Amino acid sequence: MTLEPLAFWALSALLVGSALAVVLTKNLFHSVLYLALALTGTAGIFLALEAEFLAAVQLLLYAGGVVTIVVFAIVVTERLVGERITQTSRQIVSGVVVAGGVLIGVLTFIARAPLPATRPPLVADVTQAIGQLLFSRFVLPFELLAVLFLAALLGATYFARPDE
Repeated sequence: MTLEPLAFWALSALLVGSALAVVLTKNLFHSVLYLALALTGTAGIFLALEAEFLAAVQLLLYAGGVVTIVVFAIVVTERLVGERITQTSRQIVSGVVVAGGVLIGVLTFIARAPLPATRPPLVADVTQAIGQLLFSRFVLPFELLAVLFLAALLGATYFARPDE
């Protein structure tokens, strides 16, 4: 067995465990920390697939930026409300049923799909192809996402200002 399948299964176990911890942890701040761990594990999967650019974007935007914004929102909300915020999983049984159904559907699809025994080699520079697509075909969604992030930053700044 090579190191690649071992890394994949270790990262998969990390992802499943941290995703379950995100949903099942009562402390909202700890949930966000588990979310950061899950997003970092996803970057590890990208690295195993030789997609270094996607791994860097995953770490910078999601594990860094989005998690920071969520932590900021939790802190600001707790300051406004004045008490610690907890989460409860009220629909855990129906969630397990739906997740199990989705898992069975995905596993059935994967079992029926003709998958190659080995991964095909990369024929082009993945980073260059992503960059060309981002700034040609997907430039409008890319710019709209930037405007959305700017609006979220301005809204967070507005709500974080001290009361006058």
